[in-house]
Amino acid sequence: ILSKYRKHIHSMIHCSGGGQTKVLKFIDGLHIIKDNLFEVPPLFRMIQESANTDWDEMYEVFNMGHRFEIYTKPEFAGDMIAIANEMGVEAKVVGHVESYSGHKVTIESPFGTFNY
Repeated sequence: ILSKYRKHIHSMIHCSGGGQTKVLKFIDGLHIIKDNLFEVPPLFRMIQESANTDWDEMYEVFNMGHRFEIYTKPEFAGDMIAIANEMGVEAKVVGHVESYSGHKVTIESPFGTFNY
């Protein structure tokens, strides 16, 4: 069943070693807007509080509990999410992509809106 959707995957990224901004290394002419991320796990809140780190730096350095992204058209997202859920992996649409002159990532979170 996965092979049916493989051709509809435009890109994939593992959000580590660059956190939520890692995708900046791989895009041009795009604005990635992440406005529906998963809830931040307690571990990252503890790191932020004990280090007194700004939230924009937290999203830039850590994955914040959000590990892997698949970029596809909206009409295929629901089926891909269902496949992930069948495998015991929580998945959801976390944002969208817009055309842009350059490259940009925007995080909209309970802690503020951050642009990179």
